[in-house]
Amino acid sequence: MSTDAIVLLKEDHKEMRRLFKAFQDAEEGPAARRQKLVNEILEALTVHTYLENEVMYPEVRKLLPDLEDDILESYEEHHVADVLCAELFTMDAGDERFNAKTTVLIENVLHHVEEEEQEWFPKVREALGRKQLQEIGERMIALRADAPRKPTDPKAIKKSLDAVTA
Repeated sequence: MSTDAIVLLKEDHKEMRRLFKAFQDAEEGPAARRQKLVNEILEALTVHTYLENEVMYPEVRKLLPDLEDDILESYEEHHVADVLCAELFTMDAGDERFNAKTTVLIENVLHHVEEEEQEWFPKVREALGRKQLQEIGERMIALRADAPRKPTDPKAIKKSLDAVTA
């Protein structure tokens, strides 16, 4: 398994795309299936944004000041996703807005992922190189086990608030 931070984040992105596709395929299906998929999406996003906000973004911000605007935009995109995740966490799949809110979350996250993968990651890889990205990845791997799994977890809420005031 790679310890490269960008490789790890792209693996998370791939899993999220898989979950998003599964939800879209189940949109007209049983509410229980949609609820289960959204719960999986919320967990994946909570862990992923926590690792980015706690490790990747602060490290890149410190090492690559030229990417400050990109990082600030990413924090704001995470904030939007955090709000939607918190709202979805309290909803039932039978709610008339459940599918619509999930669709908005998916669209926002996919936009964010595309920006990261197409614009941000190449700049970071070029500037930092393999060794630094492996060190950052190792820190992310170490933190993953203790990362919050629900958007209502106090660590997730703190992460969200810290990101807005970063």
